[in-house]
Amino acid sequence: MSQDFRTVWANCLRVIRAEVGEQSFRTWFEPIAPVELQGRVLTIQVPSVYFYEFLEEHYVEELKRAIYQELGPEGRLEYSVVVDQGNAQAPPRAMHLPPARKAAPSAQAPESRPAPNYGTAPGGIQPARPATAPATRHFAPGSNAAAAAQAAATTLRNPFDAAKTMDRNIVPSQLNTTYTFDNYVEGDCNRLARSAGLAVANKPGTTAFNPLMVYGGVGLGKTHLVQAIGNHIKATNTEKFVLYVSAEKFTNQFIESLQRNAVQDFANFYLLVDVLILDDVQFLANKGKTQEMFFHIFNHLHQGGRQIVMTSDRPPRELSGLEDRLLSRFKWGLTADVQSPDFETRIAIIQNKAQQDGMEIAPQVVEYLAHSVPTNVRELEGVLTTLLAQSVLTRRDIDLEMAKGALRHIIEEVEAEVNVDFIQKTVADYFSIPVALLKEKTRKKEIVTARQVAMYFTKEHTNHSLKTIGYHFGGRDHATVIHSVQTVSDLIDSDKKFKDQIVELRKKFVQK
Repeated sequence: MSQDFRTVWANCLRVIRAEVGEQSFRTWFEPIAPVELQGRVLTIQVPSVYFYEFLEEHYVEELKRAIYQELGPEGRLEYSVVVDQGNAQAPPRAMHLPPARKAAPSAQAPESRPAPNYGTAPGGIQPARPATAPATRHFAPGSNAAAAAQAAATTLRNPFDAAKTMDRNIVPSQLNTTYTFDNYVEGDCNRLARSAGLAVANKPGTTAFNPLMVYGGVGLGKTHLVQAIGNHIKATNTEKFVLYVSAEKFTNQFIESLQRNAVQDFANFYLLVDVLILDDVQFLANKGKTQEMFFHIFNHLHQGGRQIVMTSDRPPRELSGLEDRLLSRFKWGLTADVQSPDFETRIAIIQNKAQQDGMEIAPQVVEYLAHSVPTNVRELEGVLTTLLAQSVLTRRDIDLEMAKGALRHIIEEVEAEVNVDFIQKTVADYFSIPVALLKEKTRKKEIVTARQVAMYFTKEHTNHSLKTIGYHFGGRDHATVIHSVQTVSDLIDSDKKFKDQIVELRKKFVQK
C-alpha cells in the first residue's frame, strides 16, 4: 500500500516529540517540511546547512528510530537544504545532501564516526561537536533558586554560555526597563515607527513587520523605541525569550567564540531567542564572518516565526559594507524612519520629561529650549537633567537665565557658531546699537538692516529652522526671515560697501 509523504513525516514527528523536549521540538523539528517519498526514501527540507548539520550532530538517533518505525529497516532519510530563500523575481534554491545511513531500531548511543564532510558551516567555520545538554531547569518566580539562577546569570562570561545548559530563563534580556511606550512621545516624526513597533509588541512574529527596521539619526529615540517593544513583550508574553544586543557586542561575542572554539555555543544561544533586538546594525559593515553568522541566525529565526527588530543610522539601501543577501532580508518586513522632532513634538518631549523628573518649568523656558535644540532629543533631555541638577543645588526655580546657561555649553560643544546670542551681540556691536532693538518692532532703517544681517548670519552659521530663527528675533515668522536673508544676499551683489561690511563681520564668526 502506497504511503503519503506528509503522513509518514507526521507519524515520525509523533515519535520524535515523545523523545525530545518541547522547546527542542519546536526549534529543530517544527520548521522541517516533508518534500517527497520515493520508495523507502523520505526527503525533508530544512532551512539551512547549519540546521542540517545540527540535526546530524544531535538528533540522528531520534530520526533513525522514527524512520525505522515508519518505513522499516530499509527506510532512509534524505535532506533538501535551502541555500537561498529567493525573492519575488527568483524562487528559493535548495540542494540535496547525501542520505542518512539506514535506519536501525537501536536505542543505544550513536556509534563513533567522523564528522560528516558536507563542507564548512556558516562563515567558513566547522561547528564543534558539543556535549549533550542537561535537562532544562525551571524555577518558580520569586523562589530562592530563581534568585540564585538570576545571580549566576550575571556572572556568565558571555550570555551564550547559558546555551550549554539550555536554560534561557536565567539569561537577562539586557533591556532598560525605563524605556516604555508610555514615555515615548509620539509625533509626526515617528508615528509610523511607533505604530509598527506597538503592533510588533502586541503580536511578535505574526505581523507583516518581520523584520522591523527602524532607522534615523543620532539621538532621535530609536533605541528607546525598540527597547520599549522588548519591554512590552516581556510584560505581556512572559514565556518569550527577548534579547537586546548592540551589533558591536554581537560582533565581540562572535569573535570571542572563535577564540574559545565555542562557535557552536554562540549559535545555539541565539537560535533559542524568540525576539531578537539588534541595535546599530550598520556596525556589521565589512565584518564578513560575523555577517555570515547573523545571516544564518536571521534565516532560522525568521523561518521559525521569531520576531527580529533592528535599528540603523540610515535606510538599508544606503548601508555600505553589508552583503546584498543580508540587505535583501532587511527589506522583507517594514522599514520605518524616525526623523528630527518638530517644534510641537519637542515641546511635548520637554513637558513629558519634566513631569517624570518632578520638575516645574515655565512655558517661556520650555519654548526657549524647544527652539534652541531642534534636532537631537538626547541633547534636549541632557539639558533638562542639567537644569534639574542646577535647580536642586542652587535652590532656585528654573528660569530663562538658568536655561540659557545650561544650554550654552551644549550648543558650543556641538557647533561653535550655533549660539544665536553671540551672533546678535556681535552684529549689534558692529552697528553700535543695543541687542534688545534687534528684537523690537521698530522700523528704523539702521535697526532693520542690523536685524536682517543678524538673521542672515544666523541662517548661515546655525542649523536652526526659519521658524526658530524668527523666534529669537522677537517672534517674527519664517517669511520675515526669508525676506531678510534674500535682502542681504541682494545687497552683497549690488552694494560694494555693504559687501565689505559683511566680509568683515564674517571673519568674527569664523574666528570664534
